[in-house]
Amino acid sequence: MPKIDLHIHTNASDGKYSPAEIVRKAAGLGLEAIAISDHDTVNGIKPALEAAQEFPKLNLIPAVELSTDVPSGEIHVLGYYIDYTNEEFEANLSNMRSSRLDRAHKIIAKLAELGMKIDYDRVQQIAGTGTLGRPHIAQALMEKGYIQDFKEAFSKYIGHGGPAYVERDKLTPVEAVQLIGHTGGLPVLAHPLTAGNVENIILELKPAGLVGMEVYYAAYAFEEVSPLLGLAYKHGLIATGGTDYHGIDSNSEMMMGGVDVPPRAVEQLTRLAQERGLKIPGKIRKE
Repeated sequence: MPKIDLHIHTNASDGKYSPAEIVRKAAGLGLEAIAISDHDTVNGIKPALEAAQEFPKLNLIPAVELSTDVPSGEIHVLGYYIDYTNEEFEANLSNMRSSRLDRAHKIIAKLAELGMKIDYDRVQQIAGTGTLGRPHIAQALMEKGYIQDFKEAFSKYIGHGGPAYVERDKLTPVEAVQLIGHTGGLPVLAHPLTAGNVENIILELKPAGLVGMEVYYAAYAFEEVSPLLGLAYKHGLIATGGTDYHGIDSNSEMMMGGVDVPPRAVEQLTRLAQERGLKIPGKIRKE
């Protein structure tokens, strides 16, 4: 089966590697299609597309991942074939990134109260030019030896419900779906098992424009994938998938292409994008 990964992050948000490095790694691993889907930013798409010109066998889909709030936690919405040059879309993303900075200050203050002192300037250095997020705070905690691995930061301290967790201004899930659709893109529900009652969420988001759901995901076992696939078919959603690769913790993170994503995911997304007149960079290879 061709290797496909429709959920990858770069250092434009909270990934370790630059867009060009991600493209080279993906090509080296033999991937045939990838999506650059950074958190609340499209800044990695153009350099990734430029780097992909050297690898004509690699299809690159421009994407984004938007974070939204619900009472029980977070729902993330992926947008595929987005118009990354749309000024209205970028203005919305800029507001979302600004709220991340305010939250980072508050999280760092809470961590200090717990006896884990990290420097905000150091967190910014780790983030570089990318969108500052909790993974950068987690890296700073690892540097200081407060935690043993990346996941521990979220499970014990900065994940939802943790003692240093802080909410931030976000769109609602419906608003995120509508924003992606309005500015040119295909909204897809990301890692749905973290979102609560999956079918209820689908019923809420499909009227707003949801077209797909991430069924094949790094952390999902077969017994979890099967019912998700059933829900996707039931509600007429495209079943997508990916690793959610960040490249930060090689001990616990699945490498790009490590999830068996069927080629039809790319074919269906591309066909729908064509039907809607969306911009499609490059060509989709046919087997």
